[in-house]
Amino acid sequence: MNDEQRLHFKHDPEACKASVNAVRDTLYVLSGKWKLPLIVSLTNGPMRFKDIQRALGEITPKILSKELRELELNEFVKRTVFPTTPVTITYELTPYSQSLDKVIVELRNWGLEHRKHIRESMRKRSEEE
Repeated sequence: MNDEQRLHFKHDPEACKASVNAVRDTLYVLSGKWKLPLIVSLTNGPMRFKDIQRALGEITPKILSKELRELELNEFVKRTVFPTTPVTITYELTPYSQSLDKVIVELRNWGLEHRKHIRESMRKRSEEE
């Protein structure tokens, strides 16, 4: 956010309220520690449930199922059932999910910078002791 955008929030209470509501809406849809990593895990194409679970690591099947269902309801993920024996189910990102691309890139970049910042702070503290 540049200075001009920051100033916009300070001067107009209605715009500030609208911004707060927009952020709440976003967090409501993408809340929790798994939704964005789940979306990132699907960026290389369709995956089966167990493959997603392996990619995410510590997620339980119950939570993964819940998160996939919520992402499907919000039109970020498409579930496809193939009439094979046994039945094969895949999950893939929808075209609408691309609306999060810039957000995910910015979160990734911020996360890398934050980790670097914290490591540097910890290093400095340990040198001071």
